[in-house]
Amino acid sequence: MAAVEVVEGAVAQVPAWRGGFGRLWTAAVVSRFGDSLRGAALPLLAASLTSDPMLIALVTACGFLPWLLFGLLGGAIADRVDQRRAMWAVDLVRGALVAAFAVAVALGHASIALLIALAFALTSLQTLFDNAATALLPALVPQPALGRANARLMTGQQIAGGFLAAPLVPLLLVAGTAVPYAADAASYVLAAALVASLRAAAPERPARAPGSTLRGEIAEGLRTLWADRALRALCVATTLCNIGMGALIATLVLHITGWLHSGHGGYAAAITGYGAGSVAGGLLTQRLARRLGRMRSVLLAGAVQTGCLAAMGSVRELWVSIAAMAVFGLMGMVWNVNQVTLMQERSPEAMLGRTSAAFRTLAVAGAPLGAVAGGAAASSWGLNTPALLASGLFLAAVGALIPALTS
Repeated sequence: MAAVEVVEGAVAQVPAWRGGFGRLWTAAVVSRFGDSLRGAALPLLAASLTSDPMLIALVTACGFLPWLLFGLLGGAIADRVDQRRAMWAVDLVRGALVAAFAVAVALGHASIALLIALAFALTSLQTLFDNAATALLPALVPQPALGRANARLMTGQQIAGGFLAAPLVPLLLVAGTAVPYAADAASYVLAAALVASLRAAAPERPARAPGSTLRGEIAEGLRTLWADRALRALCVATTLCNIGMGALIATLVLHITGWLHSGHGGYAAAITGYGAGSVAGGLLTQRLARRLGRMRSVLLAGAVQTGCLAAMGSVRELWVSIAAMAVFGLMGMVWNVNQVTLMQERSPEAMLGRTSAAFRTLAVAGAPLGAVAGGAAASSWGLNTPALLASGLFLAAVGALIPALTS
């Protein structure tokens, strides 16, 4: 008999590794490992090509922009197609793109323009992949096990990405500037093979009405999201947080290497601290959900993250930033697991791709703005100001969640 636990008065199952979940988990972990190698190496490459904070921030901004252009379309397509096939096909294309980029870096042809183009292309493909993945998980595990399944997925990804991959980047860069990108390309191919081996049945979808269009289906997803009070408040709060995250992520390498004068090793240590905290958060998430409920857990996470960002922007000590990033990562995991689980629990199954896409698109919309604002703040008022800006935005997000606590 499967183990069970109680979350907010309901019996929650522990997901079985068999039945496809184990392979999906492995694919997600392998892919995140490769992505984290690339994600940690890319800002360092950008910083070696230019010292202009605005140009470095622009790379991050263009990594979010496709969600504004294609996010809603990706969700509508995810509800129409075989999600498993969409995921492995996207991974193969992303693997080819990153492999080509690795060759360009190895030959000395890297440029800020090329970094921007790669970020834009990969995120454009991600709009379909992420929405398909969110909709596929309920086909692999029963609904009472979704919370645990999401926690295991995200914890495994953080172990591979933040805890294992990030510390390896300085060593891989010694072997060659193109090595992290080549490893990322290989991870996409392996993840595609694992997803292609899944035998998940597509969810039953009602027949589309005659004359139904993608535009109309996208609008239906937006209406479904906005009609749910809890998801609406969570979307507004996540948007505010993503503005802050855009500002922080775009300038974090400058915050650590410039304001704190801690070099690439300090940057790797901060990223590793974030990963370690996220792993701890994966273990804590369900306990908090049982005790507080999912929405109150998100509220607590946002409040603690606000304090972490304020400490990072105020105290000029590397150990403070590492500790703050660790706690920030822990509470970020609490936020993310409960957010995704609430989405999967409260959305109609046949519309999960569209509802998820509407949520993600609206939430991610603030990230490019935050990245540009963070670059401008760092240029005008100092490299620590993006963290302080993010702190204020997280505080506003906490306020936006309070009316939904009774939902």
